[in-house]
Amino acid sequence: MTRSPLHDRHVARGAKFAQFAGWEMPLEYAGAGVLKEHAAVRSAVGIFDVSHLGKARVSGPGAAAYVDATLTNALTKIEPGQAQYTLCCDDRTGGIVDDLIAYLRGPDEVFLVPNAANCAEVVRRLSVAAPAGVEVVNLHEDYAIIAVQGPRSGELLSDLSLPADHSYMSFVTVDWDGVPLTVCRTGYTGERGYEIVTPAEDAGRVWDALLEAGAAYGALPCGLGARDTLRTEMGYPLHGQDISLEVTPVEARLGWAVGWAKPRFWGRDVLVAQRESGPSRRLRGIVSQGRAIPRPGMTVRDVGGAPLGTVTSGTFSPTLRCGIGLALLDAGVGEGASVSVDVRGRQEAFVVRQPPFVSSSPTR
Repeated sequence: MTRSPLHDRHVARGAKFAQFAGWEMPLEYAGAGVLKEHAAVRSAVGIFDVSHLGKARVSGPGAAAYVDATLTNALTKIEPGQAQYTLCCDDRTGGIVDDLIAYLRGPDEVFLVPNAANCAEVVRRLSVAAPAGVEVVNLHEDYAIIAVQGPRSGELLSDLSLPADHSYMSFVTVDWDGVPLTVCRTGYTGERGYEIVTPAEDAGRVWDALLEAGAAYGALPCGLGARDTLRTEMGYPLHGQDISLEVTPVEARLGWAVGWAKPRFWGRDVLVAQRESGPSRRLRGIVSQGRAIPRPGMTVRDVGGAPLGTVTSGTFSPTLRCGIGLALLDAGVGEGASVSVDVRGRQEAFVVRQPPFVSSSPTR
């Protein structure tokens, strides 16, 4: 397995590790655990090593125009110095190869952050189709990414003389004590936060400084366990569970990340047709009415016992103190519908509810 450049620091803090997309990453830390780490992010600051995320650069004359003609969102809607959530779809089926963040540096350069498991495939697809002069480079292990998330994250960055007052989905490139950093107002928790891209060899210095300064705010190092509970509370999809090559943006309710007016992007024809005809299933949120916790693969049924779909993500919500999840359900199942989930042979009551399940917002 590939290890983060911060691996030794995680070991020193007693981290429990798990394999994720071929990377050995911290799941939680000794002395805290998922619930405390989750709470730190919702109330103060949590610091995550997310270096497993992919990194790639598309550069050359017309690189931004090329990305705009392949990925779903309209890159022309943002300016250099801004980032955008977008999707890489299969041109034939419309299925989601990956969801990713595109950093627009200028007309001739776009920095991409795909998911760990899909970075090589996104790079491959973009490389194969690239016009002459446009280069696509996989930088997966050249950079580390540290996410600083929580309502006091801006104060923490300011204490370190890092930019913190830029708008949501914008980024600033700075020299910090001789280290070139890109600080973006993005994240996967639903809280105000930042993702800091740093050369891998400098990641330790940045990590140590953030934790030292963060002590004044009650900051905790956080693992992928808390990252999962936080993103599920917001209803953010995870590739490989909620979205995949077998799921389209229309089915996943991600049509807002599609530039429907664009003349070209991978999968456009099939997605436009599906949007017009309507999908047979949609990704929905579900909330337990008792103590049951949904898990991926569990069957969702209507009140009469007929199957409606399958749970794709499920967890215990530390904020709501109940089970929540995402599920691909028949398109006719609407907000507020009463359903049941097969939990170890028992039919447990749930209600269909539109995420987010909590009132947090990354734009505040």
